[in-house]
Amino acid sequence: MKQMIAWLTFLVVAQLVCGCVPVALTAGGVGGGVAASHQMGGLVYRTFSEPLPRVRGATLAAFKRMAIKPGKTEKIELGERISAQAGDRDVEVELEALTPSTTRMRATVRRNGGMIVDSATAVEIITQTEQAINHK
Repeated sequence: MKQMIAWLTFLVVAQLVCGCVPVALTAGGVGGGVAASHQMGGLVYRTFSEPLPRVRGATLAAFKRMAIKPGKTEKIELGERISAQAGDRDVEVELEALTPSTTRMRATVRRNGGMIVDSATAVEIITQTEQAINHK
């Protein structure tokens, strides 16, 4: 009788534990997929509840704080594109006015104009821009 209770307990516990494995694998796969997509695409986005001129000023302040040399600025549809240099990396920031008080920022950083992207630097540019907005 004790052996049968032990087997039943084992089977119940095994069933409960087996249910966790697929859930854990799915969660890990989803998280890993998002990270890989973000890294492979190299594009980092952030929308600010601020007008475009204020986000532009904060972006330039972030560049200054990070010792990134701004280059040319050009008009694009609904906004502008700012090019810059950070060591051996080309930086491109696009600011798009979604509404008069909402601006979408996209940052891309590539090594020597090539295909290798630097998402960490792009994220830091957006983070520093956000901090500059919050300190004004």
